[in-house]
Amino acid sequence: MPSQLIGWTMTPTPVSYEVATAFMAARVEAIAAGTACELIWLLEHPPLYTAGTSAKWDHLLDRERLPVFRSGRGGQFTYHGPGQRVVYLMLDVRARFGDVRAYVAALEHWIIETLAELGIAAQRRQGRIGVWVTEKASPDQPAKIAAIGVRLRRWISSHGVSLNVTPDLAHFAGIVPCGLNEPVTSLARLGKPVPLSEVDAALHRTFSRRLGPVHIFPGDAQHENIQDVQGKAAEA
Repeated sequence: MPSQLIGWTMTPTPVSYEVATAFMAARVEAIAAGTACELIWLLEHPPLYTAGTSAKWDHLLDRERLPVFRSGRGGQFTYHGPGQRVVYLMLDVRARFGDVRAYVAALEHWIIETLAELGIAAQRRQGRIGVWVTEKASPDQPAKIAAIGVRLRRWISSHGVSLNVTPDLAHFAGIVPCGLNEPVTSLARLGKPVPLSEVDAALHRTFSRRLGPVHIFPGDAQHENIQDVQGKAAEA
């Protein structure tokens, strides 16, 4: 069984994608070795595109618009940037959820419950991964508000969820998001431009209620580890 302790931390300044992936990789190994607790990390990235393991390069429509990073997570192209709450989850999937499908479904339900607390009705879609909402202007065409892409190593997860709060949605025009020619939306576009702090509080409440208690780590404590990774990357 996994340790009962799940850490929860937030980094208030944008984190580069290289630093985030290096941090996750190190943490996954430490969790698998039993030398660190599981962790949920809330952050933002500077504007960028990531290409998951199923990405099709003709879905990168504007190659000059933003930096592009290959990613070990599942899925295709997505956008990350300010105003988007990225949540990276480093959890023992086999012990807590049994298999990856149950884990992904749990993440979807978590985001749906979080959005409900913020006054937004959302849903899953059969055969697709992520969370969708219905916009008043296009009631017959659901719009995606949250994407999910995960990676497992030794049954420990990394990567996770991106929830559009107040991002610049124009950047999604540079890709085919998640391989789908469908609209992408945000809380702001739905008339709910709430601060990230309010979203974080709702994420924390619903995670604790649905998936288990967490221990909040001060952001500064995690920053030291993140800065260590960043410094090593700069020296390499």
